[in-house]
Amino acid sequence: MGEQSYDSLEGVIWFDGKLVPWADANVHVLTHGLHYASAVFEGQRAYGGEIFKLTEHSERLLNSAKILGFEIPYSLEEIDDANREVLDVQGYTDAYVRPIAWRGSEMMGVSAQKNTIHLAIAAWQWPSYFDPAERLKGIRLDIAEYRRPDPITIPCKSKAAGLYMICTLSKHAAEAKGYADAMMLDWRGRVAEATGANVFFVKDGVLHTPDPDCFLDGITRRTVMDLAERRQVEIVERAIMPDEMADFEQCFITGTAAEVTPVSEIGPYNFEVGDLSKALMEDYMSEVQPA
Repeated sequence: MGEQSYDSLEGVIWFDGKLVPWADANVHVLTHGLHYASAVFEGQRAYGGEIFKLTEHSERLLNSAKILGFEIPYSLEEIDDANREVLDVQGYTDAYVRPIAWRGSEMMGVSAQKNTIHLAIAAWQWPSYFDPAERLKGIRLDIAEYRRPDPITIPCKSKAAGLYMICTLSKHAAEAKGYADAMMLDWRGRVAEATGANVFFVKDGVLHTPDPDCFLDGITRRTVMDLAERRQVEIVERAIMPDEMADFEQCFITGTAAEVTPVSEIGPYNFEVGDLSKALMEDYMSEVQPA
């Protein structure tokens, strides 16, 4: 895609029930979602013309909005259909699809009960989240300064725009030091997740992953756990402390954007891109392809 800005891509965006030219899909500068982060979104990928686990994503979008105290004025079926319409009209078979819902401009202040709820869906062609060559040898992660907050301080089960502020800060800091991404701990000092992906570790053929009690239990995460179970791999969800990373043999992260990406390094800890990581990466790519 090169350096073209996202506000000047070609095509249309589904915006409040109708398709509008890409350049016209705008909001006012006094939109509540911009000032107070009252917005929720999804990240979805289409493979071979079909959006993988679309309905699960739409369900999470609706639930995220409810957690933030607003209701998206479209049904689950209408949201699914709108996503498919955007993909079809754009003419893409393999693409990234981004629905976002937000509070509008009627009230400007912390309180905004009367604001209209808007929904937009865009699709664009987006290759691998990480450099393909780097991905095959395992990406390098820094350990982030910021931590995932205590669930009593944030709506951690909502895919809410505001919760990604510390993710952007952490990823920028990691990239400035030559890393691909950052691993975030939680407020207790436990291993949590990368800035936009869940994490898994391998030791003696067993898969270990943090218990998602303060961050999203990702749709890709659950998909990979299902794939591991098909291979009769034991999966342990538990609290993982940073010093335990010294004893793990393999590591990979999972997410719609990251898919399944092996990790070779997290701060001072090193991992091999082993057979199980490679197998689950291949299994996932097979799983997302339409039958």
